[in-house]
Amino acid sequence: MKLNTNFVTWFRSAAPYINTFRGKTFVIAFSGKMVTDDNFITLVHDINLLTSLGVQLVLVHGARPQINARLTENKLHTPHINGIRVTNSAALQCVKESIGRIHAEIEALLSMGLPSSPMANASIHVSSGNFVTACPIGVINGCDFMYTGKVRKINAKAIHSFLTLGNVVLISPLGYSPTGEIFNLTMENVATEVAIALKAEKLIFHIDQSTNHADLLPRELTVTESKQLISHPPYNTTIKNSGEIIKLLNYATTASDGGVARIHLITRHIDGAILQELFTHNGIGCMISQTPLQTLRQAKVEDIGGILKLIEPLEAQGILVRRNRELLEIEIEQFTILEHDSMIIGCAALYPFPNDQSCELACLAIHSDYSNSGNGGTLLAHIENKALTQGHKQLFVLTTHTTHWFIEHGFIEIPPSELPKAKQDLYNYQRLSKVFIKTLN
Repeated sequence: MKLNTNFVTWFRSAAPYINTFRGKTFVIAFSGKMVTDDNFITLVHDINLLTSLGVQLVLVHGARPQINARLTENKLHTPHINGIRVTNSAALQCVKESIGRIHAEIEALLSMGLPSSPMANASIHVSSGNFVTACPIGVINGCDFMYTGKVRKINAKAIHSFLTLGNVVLISPLGYSPTGEIFNLTMENVATEVAIALKAEKLIFHIDQSTNHADLLPRELTVTESKQLISHPPYNTTIKNSGEIIKLLNYATTASDGGVARIHLITRHIDGAILQELFTHNGIGCMISQTPLQTLRQAKVEDIGGILKLIEPLEAQGILVRRNRELLEIEIEQFTILEHDSMIIGCAALYPFPNDQSCELACLAIHSDYSNSGNGGTLLAHIENKALTQGHKQLFVLTTHTTHWFIEHGFIEIPPSELPKAKQDLYNYQRLSKVFIKTLN
């Protein structure tokens, strides 16, 4: 029987995410367009999968195309001011009818359990309720938006009570006032405020525009970078002219400022996009967070497993000298790691020779997926600064494979006889490593 190694490798790589996501709350937002799309049924299957893995899910749906169709049937015209619909009493009736219909359709799809399908034996319980208290937008620049509203408060306690029972919570873009009025809300506003109120781990927006992050947005953005992108869009006219992208970036920054850990923008046009975004390290969309995902820090004992996973392939190729777990435990304080979203993608060790005012750079390694992105230079610069801070004047390295890289970064070759005496005594003449040194200033 042939082993599917790609599947095994992927499943093992997904395991940390499965463990991390269990018990976490995700808010997934999708437009009314997506509900009518052929890919929506596969999203429902993926929602079932996430639920089975222990993720607590809140779904927030839109209904703009359905509302537009209902208004056309009734020969009603509602103006839009700055992209927001003005909802009068007649339009509100169409809004309620459209949202009620689409809400029921989504519940029906979530209730499927056909044999020989991804929903077979599924037991998704869907809960809904008056979780959203709303208030009118009011009068803006002389225009009364009437029954168009905005979120005033979210009943997070009630939503949590359903999530703890294992239910999926489905929320529509309608809000209710204490006086019994109903307001037409936007899916984006509701999803953002729900995620903030629940202190959600993730808020996931599906983009209607047919593109992926490589064509449109960076893979990662901080809130500061997002705000800069909103105020000064780049030459990429797709971003500049996309009202949807700019709007979602605004909501993403609001959510992040409100305490939501990660906000994801993914296209709705790729089958399984949400799984690729959540369970692969590179993802498929754009992720917004409050701080950068890539950090340099002092290694800890808990990092040894990750360091070994990083350096073992290089040791097998003879690029690095072998280090076992026991040696790493002894020398862990000498190591700096480069971490990306909790994954160790680089490491380096610094060994001081104080009598010679020099130190050795050793075990410099970068994960192959990140080797051509300047990460080696980033790690080297950090090590050089650390050496200077400790009072060292020179940094030397022994290497068998990366001589040109070190020359490009200011190192010059010297004979082993010019190494510090303590290092000369340990030099392996069988390995015949080349020695490079750099003066620090």
